[in-house]
Amino acid sequence: MVACCANRAGERLARRLDLRVGLIEAAHQWGDQGSAKAGREQRSRALKAADQDERRTVTAIVSTLTSLPFTQLRRNRYFYLWYDGFYALVCASLLALMYATSFEGLVPRWDDRLWIALPLVVHAQILCSVFIHNATHNNFPRAINRIVGELCGVVVLTRFASWEVIHQRHHRYSDDTERDPHPVVGSYWRFMINTIVNVERQLQRIYFDLYGDTPENRRYEQNRAYVSYATNLLLIATWYFFLGPVGFFFLFVPASIIGFLHLVHFNWSTHNAFSSDGDFKPVNLNHGYYWIGNLLWFGIYMHANHHKRAGMFNPARMEPSLPVTRPS
Repeated sequence: MVACCANRAGERLARRLDLRVGLIEAAHQWGDQGSAKAGREQRSRALKAADQDERRTVTAIVSTLTSLPFTQLRRNRYFYLWYDGFYALVCASLLALMYATSFEGLVPRWDDRLWIALPLVVHAQILCSVFIHNATHNNFPRAINRIVGELCGVVVLTRFASWEVIHQRHHRYSDDTERDPHPVVGSYWRFMINTIVNVERQLQRIYFDLYGDTPENRRYEQNRAYVSYATNLLLIATWYFFLGPVGFFFLFVPASIIGFLHLVHFNWSTHNAFSSDGDFKPVNLNHGYYWIGNLLWFGIYMHANHHKRAGMFNPARMEPSLPVTRPS
């Protein structure tokens, strides 16, 4: 009897021990499953975070390649140093590559056919001014607008950022003698000199308007101007070695000078420079030379229309058009 009870007690104890072992094993199993689940959730969160970081990186790159420089200047006070520094690095790298490979340039020697090429190059230079102007107003498809602006900026030597920032200010303060980068005066040559001097001054004023006119910012702007000038010299040197001496001096230099003189005349004439009473304002011109210019360069002399609707690639197509100013 005692043995039987002992046996039964042993059996119950064994069953209890087996139950406890089973519960412990189940708990470990559940714990392993919970750990695996937690690990999967952690890996999922890490993948989502990496995906978000990748998307933010892509978004930042796309924004850089599609937004306008003035937008980036407003977001980053050191934008110009990064921008010019990038161009300086690219130019220095290209110069080193051309030197290392003994590259002679695209036009190393004289060819009589260059006389035929010269007017075409001049036309292309002026077209680059027309296209960079349109890129300033986002008139190309968004995917290529910034790229077109940068490529044309390299050709006209200003680079896109300075052109866009200055031109936005011109539209904001058109013909304001203090804040327009190129307010019109009666003399073309005086206007040209004023434009050369005033553009750099207005670039500094734009920075001070954004970040304050302080001694620190004045020092920064002075250094920024030095970096910009140095980058321009590197860009000119790059063109010299890329084209070769003949191509540079016979094609690029004359086209650049004619293109600049044309640009200055465009800015001067389309703001009613011929007004006898100083009524300087955007006007539409479409007679004589200006009619030909409108055909060749996408209606650029219909400038009153342009100031009315800057988002039109060809302002000559604006309907209804503003009145055309007749020759006096």
